[in-house]
Amino acid sequence: MKYFFSAGEASGDIHAAAVMRELRAIDPEAQFMFLGGDEMAAAAGHAPVIHYSRMAFMGFIDVARHLPQVLGNLRRAKEAVAEFSPDIFIPVDYPSFNLRLADYAHGRGIPVHYFIAPKLWAWKEYRIKKMRRCVDRIYSILPFEPQWFGERGVAVDYVGNPSVEEVREALCHLDGDEAFRREHGLDSRPILAIVPGSRVGEIKANLPVMHAVARRHPGVQPLIAGAPAIDPELYASMSDIPVIHASTLQLMAVARAALVTSGTASLESALAGAPQVVCYRSIGSPIAHDLFMHILKIPYVSLPNLVGGDTDRETRRRVNAEVKRSGVRRDIVPEMLMHHCSVDEVDRQLSPLLSDTPERKAQLDGYARVAARLSTPAPAAATTARLIYGSLS
Repeated sequence: MKYFFSAGEASGDIHAAAVMRELRAIDPEAQFMFLGGDEMAAAAGHAPVIHYSRMAFMGFIDVARHLPQVLGNLRRAKEAVAEFSPDIFIPVDYPSFNLRLADYAHGRGIPVHYFIAPKLWAWKEYRIKKMRRCVDRIYSILPFEPQWFGERGVAVDYVGNPSVEEVREALCHLDGDEAFRREHGLDSRPILAIVPGSRVGEIKANLPVMHAVARRHPGVQPLIAGAPAIDPELYASMSDIPVIHASTLQLMAVARAALVTSGTASLESALAGAPQVVCYRSIGSPIAHDLFMHILKIPYVSLPNLVGGDTDRETRRRVNAEVKRSGVRRDIVPEMLMHHCSVDEVDRQLSPLLSDTPERKAQLDGYARVAARLSTPAPAAATTARLIYGSLS
């Protein structure tokens, strides 16, 4: 069979590569064409049509500034779909780009099976119309999604969350705290993991705040988790904190606490057992914050809170009232968003997590709830590959 995958950022590259390896195991004749990164290239045995480092633009302004490149990428991707003529097209998250490409594939009569659904339950619900039109099936990685998409007329299977298996695998290869410290030349002080995102825009917005917070705690040693395909000079231009690469999950596992930009990394931090403060700063304006909260359809933005907490309308009302009072949005982990993602406010949430406090214990107890809700009999990649192959047999 011929499979065309499209992933536009680092986490999608990792998750899609795992599915490609599982497909290869059950379909030895599998042929892959893809947009993605180095992990997918290793799984396929050849380079991507477009590397995700040329696709990872964040937000309206970033996309507008790079519009010629975005349109060029879409044109080249459509050409690749037409040339390869796959048996199935598998977009992986990254909805602004992938839904356009899915629409094109659907128009050519190619089945579209979406792996890692766009978060339409959070914002841009209007995109559900396009998904109903051009997506044949969704493979969901969040346990509350099947009901939401199913009620809106899209066929969906919950396959489990790939981060569960990825964290478990990473921890199996971790030789322990002391070995990690020796490998990276660290002393005995507690480690603070700084995970500022995988895209340039995220890093520029969040790393300066994280750096300033870390420097308030000389009793800990901070380490920045370097993202794939990010120029090391970007980190050096904003911080003198050491950067480690290809070891994010291990770093989280040995860290006393973490500062994490909202996204997949917040869930990985929970599964690895690192108490965290979730940070998301783009425009540090109260007006931008209020607009963001008005658009948001859910009470939280971080995956630990969404998976482990309650997301009903009454919860949203209560959380919004609490935010107005204290500026803090939390269920399991505190979310410091927009102008609340300031050095003082983030530090206020981090400090209790560095000691054996009720706040630290509450997070760790909440993490157990998250892990239980994500539990499935088989790994997500294996289940997804089985369903994709079965749909073509």
